[in-house]
Amino acid sequence: MNLTYQGLLTFVVLAIATLLFSVSLDRWWRERSYDLNGKTVLLTGGSRGLGLVMARQLVQSGARVALCARDEDELERAQTELKQGEVLAVTCDVTNQTQVEQMVQQVKERFGAIDILINNAGTDIVGPLDSLTMQDYDDTMKLHFWAPLYTSYAVLPEMRQRKAGRIVNISSIGGKVASPHMVAYCASKFALTGLSEGMQTELASTGIAVTTVCPGFIHTGVVDHAIMKGQNRKEFAWFSIGDSLPLLSASAEEVARRTIKALKRGDAEVIVPFPAWLSAKFAGLFPGLTANLLSLTNRLLPRSGGMGQERAFGRDSHSSWAPSWLTALSNRAAQRNNEVPVAEPKSNTTVKLLDHEQHSSPTEAKQPSAEATQSEVTQSPEGSTVNGTSLTEQVQVGTSSAELSP
Repeated sequence: MNLTYQGLLTFVVLAIATLLFSVSLDRWWRERSYDLNGKTVLLTGGSRGLGLVMARQLVQSGARVALCARDEDELERAQTELKQGEVLAVTCDVTNQTQVEQMVQQVKERFGAIDILINNAGTDIVGPLDSLTMQDYDDTMKLHFWAPLYTSYAVLPEMRQRKAGRIVNISSIGGKVASPHMVAYCASKFALTGLSEGMQTELASTGIAVTTVCPGFIHTGVVDHAIMKGQNRKEFAWFSIGDSLPLLSASAEEVARRTIKALKRGDAEVIVPFPAWLSAKFAGLFPGLTANLLSLTNRLLPRSGGMGQERAFGRDSHSSWAPSWLTALSNRAAQRNNEVPVAEPKSNTTVKLLDHEQHSSPTEAKQPSAEATQSEVTQSPEGSTVNGTSLTEQVQVGTSSAELSP
């Protein structure tokens, strides 16, 4: 009996070891067999943050990279840094379907067929539930759901014809586990995760691989571009410190490496770093307990009040807590990743956004002047404006990956 038990145990161990070896070998082979050299990559939100870091690694791999963003100056700086590779910089508002289609055509005219699409543009809006307006939900849905849908549908017909292609959607752990004080952000990221997973299941048989990337905190330096609401200085403090915690956050370089490896293998999902992966699995197994724990976390976050429903940039929400030595990783990342505002002076002024703002879709991005950022927002028939210009033209906000109006 003892020998039988030992034999069975040995068989099980060998079977598990063989399975793990086979999976590892398959992943290694799929990664090695997909060569990025000469591939055309369209990368939205590629002028700074995680997008710029991915662009660096893609260029080093020999890919031809088309960067898309709203801010021309940021794009120019990114293109200058990447001048050793084949790089095309395109100014585009990805929340405008017409501009997206024009951008895709421009990339095809320069590089030919698009082999890889990386939907990376995004934003963070941080504040308690009662500080959020319908405009906050609208902005995040346009950027995190509709924009990836527009770009995906623009490249899919040609990918289907070739029966080959890669689409990578940069979602978030917030698209797996809803975090307090980030409800608008999480709602839109859940939508993107659902879109991406649905596309993956339907397109797998056509030779097109769709990868959903769900990062946790990343120290990219993007926090100064994020939007804070309510008690903005306290919101900025916890958000920026979380972005810099060594054990809970990951570097943009690590997330970029994991993302590029996953797209080469055609993986369905990447969750990084390990604490984010663990939280997603825990929430899946114990949703009720997770909700209770997050509810306790919410009690530790800033209460309502402060600016209320007004918006302020992260860079206008500094305090003695942040930036500080606690945010050193994010501070250094901002210098590396084109995240330090150049044309916009830091100030203590508030960027206001009134309800019912209508989005314009300019073909050129506009940098707000110091005078504009110090002005009051007025309501016009066209929507919320600063000195006569739509706020969607002026406000550039960031996420763990990119900007509000890329």
